[in-house]
Amino acid sequence: MALRGRVARSGDTPASTGNVANIITVVRILLAPVFIWLLFADNHEFGLLRYLAAGLFILAIATDSVDGLLARRQNLVTDVGKLLDPIADKVLIGAALVTLSILGELWWWVTIVILVREFGITAFRLAVVRDRVIPASRGGKLKTIVQAIAISFYLVPMWLLLGDWMHWFNAVLMGIALVFTLVTGLDYLVKAVRHSRAADPAG
Repeated sequence: MALRGRVARSGDTPASTGNVANIITVVRILLAPVFIWLLFADNHEFGLLRYLAAGLFILAIATDSVDGLLARRQNLVTDVGKLLDPIADKVLIGAALVTLSILGELWWWVTIVILVREFGITAFRLAVVRDRVIPASRGGKLKTIVQAIAISFYLVPMWLLLGDWMHWFNAVLMGIALVFTLVTGLDYLVKAVRHSRAADPAG
């Protein structure tokens, strides 16, 4: 069974799909509803709940490097983990973007463009999973980091302390994240087409 195998210890034997690295990834996904509830419960008061929501998002997205590092260091890398890791990022990022747009703090067109790219790539990964598992690329990881930084600045109400110019700063950060999102998405599609042509020269 896939659940049999190493859960935490290092070794060369097969790792369980229920290993500690994958558990951390699943926890990241499960934190998304809590994060959403905190944002809505704050209801634009920018009080304790808002800061808790921001802290939870930052903590959850930061564990992305923890589960990946743990999986590599302990040789716990699994195909399930390769699929879940980018999905967890997208769930957190998507939850933050949609919630911010519903609250009227972020333009909907930005959220829609990013989500179309993110979930479009995820759908493609799932479509070809029988042939090969496509892990997140370095460019994709960098894109996620830039997105997370931009969203974190939107979540933490720094403008209350530093002034309204922070809204412009936040918008510039989100613009940079949008550029990274589109460029890495295009790069991913180009590489996918090249891989398909290499696998099927006759086609």
